[in-house]
Amino acid sequence: MTENNAATIENAETAAAPKGAPRTVATAAAPAAKREVAKQEHKGLGVQDLILIAVLVAAGAVLKLTVSSFLSFGGMKPNFMIAMYCLAIILTRPKIYQSAAIGLLVGLVSQIPMLNATPMVNIASELLGAVVCGALVLAFTKAAPTNKLCQNAIFPAIITFLSTLVSGYTFAMIVGVAINGLDPIAVLGVYAVMVFGTAVMNTIVVVILTPILRAVLKR
Repeated sequence: MTENNAATIENAETAAAPKGAPRTVATAAAPAAKREVAKQEHKGLGVQDLILIAVLVAAGAVLKLTVSSFLSFGGMKPNFMIAMYCLAIILTRPKIYQSAAIGLLVGLVSQIPMLNATPMVNIASELLGAVVCGALVLAFTKAAPTNKLCQNAIFPAIITFLSTLVSGYTFAMIVGVAINGLDPIAVLGVYAVMVFGTAVMNTIVVVILTPILRAVLKR
């Protein structure tokens, strides 16, 4: 478009506007649109994201050591390590390989003797759980982006519940089948109450904390 054509269009827009009305230029909304697109696009983890992840993983370890036993019900209790990495991934929306790194980090932290009675198994279970969590977060990112109920409750609940199931049953299969030689079907049944119970408790924790942290962190 030449400068003369641009001036002609601008003059026509000015003449078409009612007398005394504020002048509206078509390009005025462009910066806002660009900001909105930039906000929706996520190019990986920044420094603030890494700090948040580290804080949540550390908090998960502390809560598992202290509060977890007090919240036990029928032999079941929330696994704050899983809940916190699900919360971290939901809030930071990392790429898949970054989610895998978060799961690997949590698995390594879980090797602390006071946090884990079965060495090394958590590395695989948390890695897979975090990858599933990251994939679900990416899948839900574009679904109902302006619906606060979905973003703060429904989607985090689904993501946390399924991620905990994957992590829990990965752990159960390694311990039950690979280590103790049990039948896989029997393992699914034996661990069902514990895995599903932990998934429900983790879901409750994440659904409570997600809207609070979103509001505080403006995410």
